[in-house]
Amino acid sequence: MTYQETLLWMFNKLPMYQTQGASAYRKDISNTVLLANHLGNPEKKLRCIHVAGTNGKGSTSHLLASVLQEAGYKVGLYTSPHLKDYRERIKINGEPISEAAVCEFIARNQSFFEAHHLSFFEMTVGLALDYFAQQKTDINVIEVGMGGRLDSTNIITPLLSVITNIGLDHTQFLGDTLEAIAFEKAGIIKNEVPVVIGEYGPETQPVFKAKAQEAHAEIYFASDLIRDVYPSALLGDYQIHNRKTVQQALTVLTQKNEIQITERHIKNGFLNVISNTGLQGRWQQLGTHPKIIADTAHNAHGLTIVMNQLKKEIFNQLHIVLGVVNDKNLEEILPLFPKDAIYYFCKPNIPRGLDAEILKQNAAKFELKGQIYNSVSNAYENSKKKAAVNDLIYVGGSTFVVAEIL
Repeated sequence: MTYQETLLWMFNKLPMYQTQGASAYRKDISNTVLLANHLGNPEKKLRCIHVAGTNGKGSTSHLLASVLQEAGYKVGLYTSPHLKDYRERIKINGEPISEAAVCEFIARNQSFFEAHHLSFFEMTVGLALDYFAQQKTDINVIEVGMGGRLDSTNIITPLLSVITNIGLDHTQFLGDTLEAIAFEKAGIIKNEVPVVIGEYGPETQPVFKAKAQEAHAEIYFASDLIRDVYPSALLGDYQIHNRKTVQQALTVLTQKNEIQITERHIKNGFLNVISNTGLQGRWQQLGTHPKIIADTAHNAHGLTIVMNQLKKEIFNQLHIVLGVVNDKNLEEILPLFPKDAIYYFCKPNIPRGLDAEILKQNAAKFELKGQIYNSVSNAYENSKKKAAVNDLIYVGGSTFVVAEIL
């Protein structure tokens, strides 16, 4: 199969949470273990950092990878979801996996995938670990897909576990309290493997401490330990927490003699993170007159910070291109959006996308007013036509909305 045919087979033949939602979610990792055994257990050949959390795990993973690249390491980076191209999920030193490598892996293992009904995510984790082992990376940053305890990535035994923060998201899978979600995320804490916690609250800290104690794992709370942070190319206000988390993680790895880095590597890694790793969609400025900001924040925890940052911007009129997926708790996120903005309601182009009419009806309950558009691109183009040079356009609500305009 060609690359496009391979992608089509992957997206159509295998359950994929990104597009299907709940029906693709697996509640155990036995299939991933089966796949790892089939592949010769590549996870056992890799040195890894494992990153979980409700928000910020993508930025944190990219910052870690960027610093390690600056220090001269050959760095594997596995993240999800992708914005434009599937290959964004699997990179070495910022270079996506080749189309040929994706095709070869699928062709080689296709009968196994079909026989065992592997999910899209399980198969992709297998591809990433297999590819990194083949390419003999020095160190790998592995981002959890969802939760932690039952996530396919949790077959690795890392040098360090990292949990960025806990918020209410994916509650139908992970539980509807902060304690329950913290328990799932804490599932990545391994026996005698140190763990760094980015942010914590009164509900989540006891959960982390209990799990770390049970696993005899040293625990570090970055928000208590890091005072000064280095500047970064990632400009969102929420990035300050991610930078603290990364700085503490690097400190632990250095103290354990797992890596050798200098202050210069950290400074350059933070400043060059976008060019080093190709990260997009985090408070990303796409235009100046009018100013256009795109951000992938999509749950209450992330949107609260982003909406507060929007308030600090100077503009005459705010325009918001807004679309969400159909499993979002609208009662939780819509009150966070400003009432004085002009809204451009749209549906991201995936099966999980929420119909724009339903979004508009729910938004009206919170006095958010605007028009419906038949696509994200149509909504975005109309916002640019209607916005004056001193206005501001914000594009968000979903990773998939941002992906369509990049």
